[in-house]
Amino acid sequence: MRVSVVATVYNEGASIRTLMDSLLEQTRQPDETIICDGGSRDDTVAILREYRGKVPELRILCEEGANISQGRNRAISEASGPIIATTDAGVRLDRHWLEKLVEPLGAGGDAQSGQAEAVAGFFLADVSGPFQLAMGATVLPRAEEIDPVRFLPSSRSMSFFKEVWQRVGGYPEWLDYCEDLIFDLRIKAMAQEKETVFAWAPQAVVYFRPRTSLKSFWQQYFRYARGDGKADLWRQRHAIRYATYLLLVPALLGHALWGQEAQWLGWLGLGLGGIVSCSRPWRRLLLLSKGTPFMERVQSIFLVPLIRLVGDAAKIAGYPFGLVWRWRNLHREEVHWRDG
Repeated sequence: MRVSVVATVYNEGASIRTLMDSLLEQTRQPDETIICDGGSRDDTVAILREYRGKVPELRILCEEGANISQGRNRAISEASGPIIATTDAGVRLDRHWLEKLVEPLGAGGDAQSGQAEAVAGFFLADVSGPFQLAMGATVLPRAEEIDPVRFLPSSRSMSFFKEVWQRVGGYPEWLDYCEDLIFDLRIKAMAQEKETVFAWAPQAVVYFRPRTSLKSFWQQYFRYARGDGKADLWRQRHAIRYATYLLLVPALLGHALWGQEAQWLGWLGLGLGGIVSCSRPWRRLLLLSKGTPFMERVQSIFLVPLIRLVGDAAKIAGYPFGLVWRWRNLHREEVHWRDG
C-alpha cells in the first residue's frame, strides 16, 4: 500500500534540512511526501524545493496562517494512499523510522482487516550541552516507562489509515496546541468501540531536540497548559498541581520559617517533596548522560529542579487562560468534542 508522509512547517529554515536528509535515508521510502507550510517568513519553502526530485513525489503546500491542525488536515486530504505517517519539523528520523511505523498496519490489508488502525511511534532526546541534557531528562520519558495501552503518541511519530482520520473528523482545527491528544483520544475511543488495536512501535524513533532556554521552555509549556484548558484535558493533574503549589508548599514553608516547634519538619517536607519530584528525571539523566563529561553531568543534575519549577509555573499560569477561552466558547459545538 502507498504510504504518505505528512508534516507541517513554519519558519524552520534552520532545521528543515535535518528532517529532509533523514527522510532520504529511510530504509522504507515513502511513496509520497506532503509538507504544508503555514506561511514561513524565512527560507523554509526555498530549502524544501531543493529536495524535489530527491524525496519521492514531494509536494509543498502553502497555507498562509494555517495552524498545525489545519496544515495536517490539508496535507492528509491531499494524500493519495491509504496509509498516513506524520512527523514534524525540528526532528531527525531514525533510518528505520518509517519501516517500523507502518509494519503494524500490514501489507496489502485494509482498515477492516482486523489489523492495527493506528500506530504509536516514539521519540528520544537529541541533546547537546548540560541544559539540553537536563531538559531532555526532565520532559521526555523513556520507552520502558510507557504503558502502551494508555500512551497517547505525539504526531511527530505516528501512522494511521486515512480512513481512520476521516472517521474521527481529522485534527481539531479549533485548537492551536494539544491537537494531537484530542486526535489520539478519538482514535482510542473508536478502537475500544470496534475492538481494534492502537499498536505500539517503540523502534519507530524520531530524535527530538528539547528547548534551548528557559524562556522558550516557559512559552512551550504555557501554551500546552492553555491548550489543556481549551480542550478540558487533565483536570485532576492540574488540580493536584494547584493544590501542591498553592496550599501544600506554602504550608510547609510557613512551618519551616515561623513554626512554633519542630520547624525542621517543614524543611524536611520541602526537601523530600523536591527529591520525589526530581527523582525520575535524575534516573533518566544517569542513562542519558553516559559518556558526558563529569562537570556537565553535575550541572545537569542541578538544572533539573529549576526546569521542573519553571515548567510547573508555566502550566499554573497557562491553564486558566485556556479555561477562560473555553467558558467564552461553550456555545461552539466543536469544544464539546467528548460528546462527538
